[in-house]
Amino acid sequence: MKKGLICGLLVGLLLGVAVGAYAADKTVVEFWTTDNEPARVTVYEAVAARFMAANPGIEIKIVPVQEAQVSQRIATAMAANQLPDIVRMGVERVASFSADGIMDENAAAAVINDLGLSDFRAGPLAMVIDPATGKYAAVPYDGWIQAIWYRTDLFKKYNLTPPVSWADINAAVDTLPGKSGLLYALGLGTDPGQNYGQQVFEQVAISNDAWPFDKDGNVTMDTPNMVEALRFYTNLQRGAIPGPQYWRGAREAYELGQSAMLFYSTYIMDDLVQGSGLAGGGNVQIPVKDLALKTGFASKMVGPNGTGTYGQLVTLGIMKGADPAAQKVIEWFLTGQNYQDILALAPFGKVPVLKSAVAGWKKLSPFFAYYSSDTLNQIANGYETMQRWLFRPGYNATERAVIGDIEGRLLIPQVISNIALEKIMTPESAAKWLQQQVEAMLAERK
Repeated sequence: MKKGLICGLLVGLLLGVAVGAYAADKTVVEFWTTDNEPARVTVYEAVAARFMAANPGIEIKIVPVQEAQVSQRIATAMAANQLPDIVRMGVERVASFSADGIMDENAAAAVINDLGLSDFRAGPLAMVIDPATGKYAAVPYDGWIQAIWYRTDLFKKYNLTPPVSWADINAAVDTLPGKSGLLYALGLGTDPGQNYGQQVFEQVAISNDAWPFDKDGNVTMDTPNMVEALRFYTNLQRGAIPGPQYWRGAREAYELGQSAMLFYSTYIMDDLVQGSGLAGGGNVQIPVKDLALKTGFASKMVGPNGTGTYGQLVTLGIMKGADPAAQKVIEWFLTGQNYQDILALAPFGKVPVLKSAVAGWKKLSPFFAYYSSDTLNQIANGYETMQRWLFRPGYNATERAVIGDIEGRLLIPQVISNIALEKIMTPESAAKWLQQQVEAMLAERK
């Protein structure tokens, strides 16, 4: 045993301090974040380091996780009785986890009230209310708006109408491949292991008034409207990038001038100027001059039976059994420069949920200058018009939990792949399979 340790033990005994007390006094807050890219994790750790310097009795452990694996990772943690304290996750997970009874809603409400209820935008607050309890189930954090980004120069050249209606999207898909160096009309979500297909399809479904449940709580995954939405979506594959695809391939094809349309969130805006990061390092070299200035933003989709928009709210969930220090940590990450540093990781894809943070957010990137004020205003106010299956008025807690399960289990990406790529399902058989799956999931929740 080293001399210094012996002295430390003697001093501890003389002072009446139990051996190991110093270590026991250290509170560890485990923070899972789906901002999992190495550069983003570095910023999270820097914000955490400032907190720990100001609060030496608390240690923050930042754990990067994949968005698509959150549900599985939480299930594993539950089985081991080792839930994290904080989880950054899409709002669709919140309903499912709330129904499972693993969210600390009282802690979430305390954080929202401490930060200032009136400073939160109304839309995000409404999205995190648990219908069963009326309480806030998680803390809104940031979010984005989805749109079809499209080449305005090529649409004009070939006399195409902006891709808002199904008819106009179909016309573009039939016209553009092979023109002006284009290989494809668009990139489409067809990878069964990625939730990109769910995000895109959900907007298509809403634009045709296709929803998972009717007003009486019956499962409606096999209605004519749902079948029609599946047929429209999977038929787009005729002009899309071949093989299983998700956002990365769709993004790169658009930036490289190989496709003319892209379903993507507002995260794309800086990438259209400087090129997105490549999996192997470096950035895409954009061959199209002034691509951002030649790119339009169509956030609304008009189908045969309705209009659809889509966006995402990201939340910070406090899990059951979390140390009370987790509340203090979340407040730190949503305050002042700390929050601005997080938003600065991707200003276009991290629209602030706090009114007080908007002015600072608008100064976070020079790339804002490449887009019109109309586009920026649509983004800043997007929470008020955002639609999701999850947010339909009248859905109860169980129905919202099932919708979260639909996404968590990647049911929609699976059937899209089976129809568009594997050719082992038709829209009709896929809808029937979805009906059976969702009915079983609903029964499990009752």
